[in-house]
Amino acid sequence: MVELREAFTVGTLYLVATPLGNLEDITLRALRILREARVIAAEDTRHTRKLLNHFAIATPTISYHEHSGPVGIAAVLAALAEGDVALVSDAGTPAISDPGADLIGAALTAGYPVVPIPGPSAVVTALIASGLPTSEFTFLGFLPRRSQERRAVLLSISHEPRTLVIYEAPHRLRASLDDLLAVLGDREVCLARELTKVHEQWLRGTLSALKARYDGQDEPRGEYTLVIAGASQVPQSQTEEEPEALAIRARDRLRELLAAGNGTRDAAAVVAREFGLPRREMYRVALELAVS
Repeated sequence: MVELREAFTVGTLYLVATPLGNLEDITLRALRILREARVIAAEDTRHTRKLLNHFAIATPTISYHEHSGPVGIAAVLAALAEGDVALVSDAGTPAISDPGADLIGAALTAGYPVVPIPGPSAVVTALIASGLPTSEFTFLGFLPRRSQERRAVLLSISHEPRTLVIYEAPHRLRASLDDLLAVLGDREVCLARELTKVHEQWLRGTLSALKARYDGQDEPRGEYTLVIAGASQVPQSQTEEEPEALAIRARDRLRELLAAGNGTRDAAAVVAREFGLPRREMYRVALELAVS
């Protein structure tokens, strides 16, 4: 039997989505909640204060961010015991690739109601304008910082047929593009930069074209969301190729994956799926390449 908890406490935790950049994107309901809450728990109180000042909202703020830990959660729960708390991130919807999820779990466990106030989200904003399928998608958040760990994650979802959505920081964009191309192959991609801001930019094409563009430019700047074609969306033009040409391309792809640090079994599985070839045969070739 599922246990239902009834809240005997005072406050409600509101999850308030705030603009990604353009302040006109905030909802009327969000403004009302921010005004009526007893306190606002903000990822960066200085950043949030700019938003509040713009709309003449005087509600006090407390800090809650990724380093707050149990002490920060306890502070927000103490505030909830006295009234409503509005949780906001620096931009977009709370708990999406930020520490809000831990706080939400703690509030629910303590018996406090949790109410979402929908609004802007970089995931959905980038996805709907990407031109790629939107009926199903997989959100990966930020990829690991280290290339080896990043490639391991990408390899684990290389068979995923759904559209992929990824966040990336500017200083890791080039390295991530290298790994995306090496592990996933040359898929269709849409890169959204600085969503809803003055310098909003959309780039659509292939991973190789995007990599070439940024390899030849200055350091990337801004906030990036990448929308990448799922495995089933990758063009299968190889079905019309001559067997010899197909075998050469498959061998080159195996060599590329092995050089990137992938194991023979994993590399064989990826190539077998991408080229429609027998996995056992690809594993045999991978073993040959690994010892050559």
